[in-house]
Amino acid sequence: MMQWEQLLSLRKQGDSKQRLRADENETRLGFEVDYDRVIFSSAFRSLQDKTQVIPLSKTSFVHTRLTHSLEVSVVGRSLGRAVGKAILEKYPKLATECGYRFNDFGGIVAAAALAHDIGNPPFGHSGEKAIGDYFLNGSGKRFRDYLSEKEYQDLIDFEGNANGFKILTESKDGVQGGLRLTYATLGAFMKYPKQSLPKKPTDNVCDKKFGVFQSESAFFNEVADALGLIKRPDANGYVRHPLAYLVEAADDICYTIIDFEDGINLGLIEEEMALEYLINLVRGNLKTEVYYKLKTPQNRLAYLRALAINTLVTEATSIFLKNEEAILNGTFSEALLDSSQYKAQISDIIKISVEKIYRSDEVREKEIAGYNILYTLLDTFTSAFENYHNDVARPYDLLLLRTVSPTITKQDSVYKYLMESCGYISRLTDGSAVQIFQKVKGNL
Repeated sequence: MMQWEQLLSLRKQGDSKQRLRADENETRLGFEVDYDRVIFSSAFRSLQDKTQVIPLSKTSFVHTRLTHSLEVSVVGRSLGRAVGKAILEKYPKLATECGYRFNDFGGIVAAAALAHDIGNPPFGHSGEKAIGDYFLNGSGKRFRDYLSEKEYQDLIDFEGNANGFKILTESKDGVQGGLRLTYATLGAFMKYPKQSLPKKPTDNVCDKKFGVFQSESAFFNEVADALGLIKRPDANGYVRHPLAYLVEAADDICYTIIDFEDGINLGLIEEEMALEYLINLVRGNLKTEVYYKLKTPQNRLAYLRALAINTLVTEATSIFLKNEEAILNGTFSEALLDSSQYKAQISDIIKISVEKIYRSDEVREKEIAGYNILYTLLDTFTSAFENYHNDVARPYDLLLLRTVSPTITKQDSVYKYLMESCGYISRLTDGSAVQIFQKVKGNL
């Protein structure tokens, strides 16, 4: 059974001694430092030009990955604080002997939620698919024989969650340990605490995707072991950190409600129909005397959105606390909202979003363009690394590699330089990917 004191570890990469909660500076706690380091990182700032729903959208009111991440963080903080208050009441020694406060739970979830999309490449999930498809079906197939089975799987199933863990933790440019976040925050960040192989689809939510590349597997295991996460030998991974369920719930709440709202603002979903679906979700908490005083659809939408988020936050908190022991034992295996009394209403909203937004002409057209852009960039940069690695680099290749890093060093393996190429491209914003694509094509 996992233990809360261990799960709330303040330890950071490279620490030589234990960090105790009782010794923390109350004006700037370690978990709050995590939040600050994420929000000031260049990888987080790049999310301002990565669109949440419509790739390359020029519409000002459509959410970017940055605004989405901030909203998920706010919802996650509320979830964490509500759960933390109940946990400290159940385990009072966490407060009296260890010094933990309910705000600590909120701080951990808020920081992890803030970072939850930090590894997403340009063009959203279609960007992940484009990178994977390049190595599976495109000219990236040529590298297959130079990679281990797990290394190749990392590439053909390129995963934003694993890339996020890499961005947060990898040593680069003389900075050891990346952002050096606490192990508690890294644990809450890891929604899928397993490697890309073995790939054994199950009903367990942990098996939906993977969360670590081979390049970070050693440190990943160190974090998981230090937190006391339970091993799942059959999956080559671990059960989730309990607070990862809250990060996931915060994301689920926001994309369900906010993406739906974006679809309305874009004119992809009719306002009257949308209001009806939201009313079905919040009917039990709706104050009709307040609602019908609101004269415009925009005000009604804003009221229903706030009420829907509050309803689902309360619901997710209740489900977590009801299943807390199963979560600590590693026997809870689904997303919190999958157990929700509102599951049918949530499914209805998501179904409309899929039909009207995610499969809209605008999304499809931009994803087609994104595929072509990422394919071209991957081919350009992997070829430059390949030529340099094989001592046949042209001046053009060296110019490209200096774009990736001012100081070029020969990589130790094919896997490393391929991950360097994917890492560089994944950090690009939608706009900068288009700009570099144009330059590669010779269009100044």
